[in-house]
Amino acid sequence: MLLDMKHLKLLGIVLAVFVSVADASAQTKGDKPAAPSKKVATKSTETPAADPELKERRAKARDLLISLSSDARTFQDQTLRGRSLARIADALWQVDAEQGRLLFRKAWEAAEVADQESDRKHQEEIRQQKARTGGGYVTSLPPNIRREVLRLAARHDRALGEEFLEKLKTQKIEAANSASTTSPYRLSEALSQRLSVAIELLRAGELERALQFAEPALAVVSIQSMNFLSDVREKDASAADSRYAALLTSAANNPQSDANTVSLLFSYIFTPQLFVIFTGSGTSTSQSSDKITPAAVAPELRTALFQTGVAILLRPLPPAGQDQGIAGADGKYLVIKRLLPFYEQSAPSEMVESLRGHLNALNAVVSDDERRRDDEWINRGVKPEKPAEEREQSLLDRIERAKTSAERDSLYIELALMAVNKGDFKARDFVSKVDDSEVRKQVQAYVDASLARHFVQKKLTDQALEVFHKGDLTQIQKVWLLTECAKLIVKTDQQKALELVEEATTQARRIDVSDPALPQGLIAVANALKVIDAGRVWDATFDAVKAANSAERFTGEDGMMILKFQSKGQSSVHTSSVAEFDLDGIFRELANQDYDRAVELARGFQAEGPRAVATIAIARAVLEPKKKQ
Repeated sequence: MLLDMKHLKLLGIVLAVFVSVADASAQTKGDKPAAPSKKVATKSTETPAADPELKERRAKARDLLISLSSDARTFQDQTLRGRSLARIADALWQVDAEQGRLLFRKAWEAAEVADQESDRKHQEEIRQQKARTGGGYVTSLPPNIRREVLRLAARHDRALGEEFLEKLKTQKIEAANSASTTSPYRLSEALSQRLSVAIELLRAGELERALQFAEPALAVVSIQSMNFLSDVREKDASAADSRYAALLTSAANNPQSDANTVSLLFSYIFTPQLFVIFTGSGTSTSQSSDKITPAAVAPELRTALFQTGVAILLRPLPPAGQDQGIAGADGKYLVIKRLLPFYEQSAPSEMVESLRGHLNALNAVVSDDERRRDDEWINRGVKPEKPAEEREQSLLDRIERAKTSAERDSLYIELALMAVNKGDFKARDFVSKVDDSEVRKQVQAYVDASLARHFVQKKLTDQALEVFHKGDLTQIQKVWLLTECAKLIVKTDQQKALELVEEATTQARRIDVSDPALPQGLIAVANALKVIDAGRVWDATFDAVKAANSAERFTGEDGMMILKFQSKGQSSVHTSSVAEFDLDGIFRELANQDYDRAVELARGFQAEGPRAVATIAIARAVLEPKKKQ
């Protein structure tokens, strides 16, 4: 014990000398006495020469956020209140973690109310669409504010993230989507939120933290959990495979596991990030990667998958009159038909024969249509995809045999969508042959906007501008297309780029002054000018601020393009975020140029939403470490 006390005294002397030296060092630079130890430990990216000015700017940015947080607590719009408080907390965390934690909790309270209200409105929209169409609907999901708050909080404080997840469970909001009440391959709301946070941690390079946070969600077979494990496998195959092996055992012992469970489990090895689920009413697919490459797993793991699949697929169907589950007999038949080639390639012969026998037995209970199905969804990822020309000719042959106008319309739409994916202008010709005028109008707008997106992504400006002249685009779509093309050609033809920006401004001015698309379009113009003519950016942003004050529904964020069409037999919705429509990027840029002027410009917004978004962007530009070039 005496020896321990001597060591403690010696350690105290060493620490005292260290602190004394540190203080002396700091004072020789003309700074204030050293800050408390927790601030000394904070990693700094500031250079000594810029220190005084940066400290002053950071202090001003902190005060700006604290002032905004007081205002945000009184915002009547709960979505805006929750988002603003969470983002302020996120920005403040590195300079005031305790204040950040308090604001995160306030943000969660607002998010609970916001999500309940938006869900109510969303369900009402679905109900109205079903009433109009006789059952079909196509809609975009509303923003999930609790998820946004959770993601930001968990990045800084795991315990706080767990606290919010626990609140989700106790509020019983997950009941409608619970795996126990719907199917064994759908995550509950709480687990879905948890996995979303884990995905963000994984993308940030924090593999261990991501796995820790995701662990409870990895006990359920779902599209999300399979996708997550495939992403983990790219960074640590052993960690992913061991968790997948445990999931195989769990699925085999779960009486709720069904044919679709097996379909999802096979995706991890044979078709990573491509998922096919069969229901009584059709086929649902999800693909998050352009290229599907089978995973090179150990033979033992592949054998375990085959054994689990057979054990589940050979289970007898429920007696007639009882709930057949989501897959039902038809879904089970199609899953076996889809997966049988994988068994034939690698599984023991007795497994193959048992599945073939079960498939033949199901022939007696499935419909004729399902027995004849041999479409691309059945074979996707299993067999090589047919050449585009062959698929196109097959559809044209079916059109010749079609018995009704509606059937022909459906096939022409399928041809048009195939052509869009290739960036082929024939898509417009196929749409023109659709008989139903209302459907034709919807699909034409969908196809033209999709072609515009395709050509911009491929940097094919001539084709994109052809769509501008010929296509059925909205004004805001035209603004986006022109500004994107301008940025693409500025290095080779600055004069043409300027002309495109002028035309984009003209197109934007044709939008009604009360439409939030007008300020969004003018922000896109300002973002283009950052690259093309930086001297005009301030004036262009000022014009956007003035326009925003006349557009009540403008929020300053969530800029997106939604492409959708709906017919009796087909529907499609594609939502893509458009950062060029949002205030965040442009106000960060302006803050780096002139902080005080940017703050004054942000104060020009009359509405709470855009003013908050712009203010937080300005503060972030100062508080967040600059990335090295």
